[in-house]
Amino acid sequence: MNNFSCPEYASQLSQALTSADWSQVTQLGQILQNAITENRALYICGNGGSAGNAQHLANDFLYGVSPKKAKSLRVEALSANCSVLTCLGNDLGYQHIFSRQIDVKGNVGDVLIVLSGSGNSANIVEAILAAKQKQMITVGILGYKGGKAKELVDLPIHFAIDDMQISEDLQLIVGHMLMRMLCDEGAC
Repeated sequence: MNNFSCPEYASQLSQALTSADWSQVTQLGQILQNAITENRALYICGNGGSAGNAQHLANDFLYGVSPKKAKSLRVEALSANCSVLTCLGNDLGYQHIFSRQIDVKGNVGDVLIVLSGSGNSANIVEAILAAKQKQMITVGILGYKGGKAKELVDLPIHFAIDDMQISEDLQLIVGHMLMRMLCDEGAC
C-alpha cells in the first residue's frame, strides 16, 4: 500500500463538514420545497463519480423524500441514459451532453443542480448556461476552487477541498441532508 491513511482521510472529511457554511444547503432545501409545491422539475448532472451521485440523489429525491405519498420531486439525472449521452456526445460533442437535454426538457422555474469537483468541465458549464437561458434556478455542489461553475450558478454550495473523493462524499452528504429536510417538511 502507498501512503494512504484511513484516519487522515476521515479527518479531512470531518474538517470539511465542521467548517462548512450550511446556510446555502438550507436555501437549496427551500428551493426544492418550492419546486415540489409548484410542480417544477429538478435536473441533476455530473461526470464520473458525480454522475453516479446524480443518479443516486435522483432516486432519493423521487422516492426517499416521500416513501408513503406520491408528493416528491419530478427529478431526472441527466447522466442516466447512456443512449442519449452517446448520441449527443457523438453528434454534438461531449460538452453538449447535458445542455442539449436542458434545451429540450427545461422550463422556466425548473432547477438544475450540477455536481462537480473542479467546476470547470465544459459540459457542466454549458449545462449551466443552457439553464440560465431557460430561466431555471442553477445550483452547484462544488469542490476545489469551485471553478467557472461557482461564478455562474445562482447558488454555489462550495467546499474548498482539493480532493475529488471527499468532494464526491460531500455531494452525497448534502443530498442526504436535503432529502431529510424535505421529508421533515411534510413530504413523508
